[in-house]
Amino acid sequence: MRLVILETADKVAEWSAKYVVKRINDFNPGPDKHFVLGLPTGSTPLGMYKKLIEYHVADLPRNHPESYHYYMWNNFFKHIDIDPANVHILDGNAPNLQEECDAFERKITEAGGVELFVGGIGPDGHIAFNEPGSSLVSRTRVKTLAQDTLEANARFFGNDISKVPKQALTVGVGTVMDAREVMILITGAHKAFALYKAIEEGVNHMWTVSAFQQHSHTIFICDEDATLELRVKTVKYFKSIIKVWVCSCSHYRTCGVYTVSWLMHHGVTLVISKNCIRVSSVDLATKK
Repeated sequence: MRLVILETADKVAEWSAKYVVKRINDFNPGPDKHFVLGLPTGSTPLGMYKKLIEYHVADLPRNHPESYHYYMWNNFFKHIDIDPANVHILDGNAPNLQEECDAFERKITEAGGVELFVGGIGPDGHIAFNEPGSSLVSRTRVKTLAQDTLEANARFFGNDISKVPKQALTVGVGTVMDAREVMILITGAHKAFALYKAIEEGVNHMWTVSAFQQHSHTIFICDEDATLELRVKTVKYFKSIIKVWVCSCSHYRTCGVYTVSWLMHHGVTLVISKNCIRVSSVDLATKK
């Protein structure tokens, strides 16, 4: 598990977008080799979608502004040249919702699994719509939403909680855990306690995001506000050793995101400063 702490939500958006681009480029997709990417809705990933567009230069109808379909197409997909045949979004209007969920799981398997799953969390630590108390091995299914989730989403429905759908189709915790890598975005002081539960306490089905402590490739990306409940030594630890973010040279092999192990393997000298680890652009540019 890795935790990357950045100054602001804007920095989280930029870092996570660059990381998605890096993973896709490293994967080297082609006509017969598709990069399968799991993507979330909600307010947290909006900044990441805007950056990705920049770099590219449940019972709601599909055209409802708060449906999954509308959200993903209007905030991301319509701005890039993705083939609609390669987009798979759960349909809350399907005649048989369980069959829709089962078919979604089959599509993931047929595609060879999810390479990178991006997620956000709620203040109660739920990932996707896996509310507190959800099974940590759950699969895609119909889920009844908790009162806190209904209240949190009322702002998208004119603050009228009666208009918020009481159920949603969601990937399960187990579905996300099956991805080869998981990246979770957490911003804002209102999610600080959830981050604390995810990082510093044990796995607990009442905080479903905590399950990803047991995933072999999980990376949490957060801003400073989200660290308010973490111990000082926890913040210092992750700031000092987890990630290197290089942003001063346009000749980098990837999108500006390097792990410490990659840099050390390639013989680059690390300079640890107060807030981050830096490498000189000359050193890195010479490493092909």
